[in-house]
Amino acid sequence: MSTTPLAAPARTTDPLRRLLALDAVVTGGNALAYLALSGPLGRFLGIGSGLLLALGSFLAVYAAGVGLLAARPHPPTAGVRGVVEANLGWTAASFLALALWLSPTTAGAVWVVLQALAVGGLTLLQHRALRARQSSQV
Repeated sequence: MSTTPLAAPARTTDPLRRLLALDAVVTGGNALAYLALSGPLGRFLGIGSGLLLALGSFLAVYAAGVGLLAARPHPPTAGVRGVVEANLGWTAASFLALALWLSPTTAGAVWVVLQALAVGGLTLLQHRALRARQSSQV
């Protein structure tokens, strides 16, 4: 019986790989929602459907890359750092867009804040797991 490489993080005890896999799954879910439901979500959130389509496309590619990292038995430090930095950028950009550019509905403002906080929290956990892995290798 063969298994797919993306199923491997679910069976690992490596917290870093699990966090990367969680990131990939959640990001991929958002990407699919933004791509498939950009019109209704755009109206509900008060965010343009074109922006949601663009974000969905970006997130789909990003989720695939993070998923490939998670599938590796030992994700490279540089790749994980890239994910952490990209997630920090996403968190900051979300708050900046809300403050300076977007004019969402109340539901949209709550969504932007909640997803930014979730990404920021996941980023902190990924950073800590990476540091723990590096400390254990010394």
